[in-house]
Amino acid sequence: MTASHQISESDNLIFEKQLSEEGFSRIMGLDEVGRGCLAGPVVASGVILDPEKPVEGVTDSKLLKSSSREKLAGTIKKKALCWTIAWCENTEIDKLNILKASLQAMVRCVEKTNPVPDYLLVDGNKGLETLMIPSMTLVSGDRLSASIAAASILAKVYRDNIMKTYHREYPEFGWDKNVGYPTAVHYDALGKFGYTPYHRRSFRLKTDKAYTKRP
Repeated sequence: MTASHQISESDNLIFEKQLSEEGFSRIMGLDEVGRGCLAGPVVASGVILDPEKPVEGVTDSKLLKSSSREKLAGTIKKKALCWTIAWCENTEIDKLNILKASLQAMVRCVEKTNPVPDYLLVDGNKGLETLMIPSMTLVSGDRLSASIAAASILAKVYRDNIMKTYHREYPEFGWDKNVGYPTAVHYDALGKFGYTPYHRRSFRLKTDKAYTKRP
C-alpha cells in the first residue's frame, strides 16, 4: 500500500517514529540522484537508520556542500543498521525511460537488502508497486524524512564520484563539476565533440554525432 504526504520539516524523524510505534523495525528510506542529467547512470540508495544512533545534520543532499556530504556519507554508513546502493546505466535509461529506470534502481536497492525492509519510505509520488512491502511516498521526502535524506546523500556522493571518474576519460564535458547535468559547458562540449558512450541518447543532447577527439 502506498500513501502520499506533504508536511512541514519540523521533525524529519516523524514518520520513522510513527511507524516504529506501529511495530515496524526495518524502515528503509529510498531516494535517487541523477534523473535530470544528460550523461551517466541514475543512482539510488536505501538506508535503514538505527534509532539508537542518530546522525546529526542529515538533510536533502542538494542543500549540503560537497565536503559535508562526504563526511555525512561516512557517518551514515557507520551508524545505519543497513545501507545499499544500486543504479541503472545510461543504456538502461534509454531503453526504459528515466522514470522507470529511477524506480528500478530503487527496487534493486530493496532486493539486495537482507533481511528485507518491512516498510519503505520512498521519495517522490511514485511507489514501488512491484514490491510486496508496505510503503509510503513522500513528495520532497529528502527534506521530510531522515531516512530518505540519508539515502539521498549516499546516492549523491556515489554518483558524483562515478562522474568524476568518467571526467578523466572525457575531460571536455566538465563532469568533475557539473556531474552530467545540462550546463552551458556540457552542451558546448556536445556541440564540439559529440556524444560519448556515457550519454543518454534518449535525452535532448542537441547533437547527433558520436564523440570525436579533436587534436
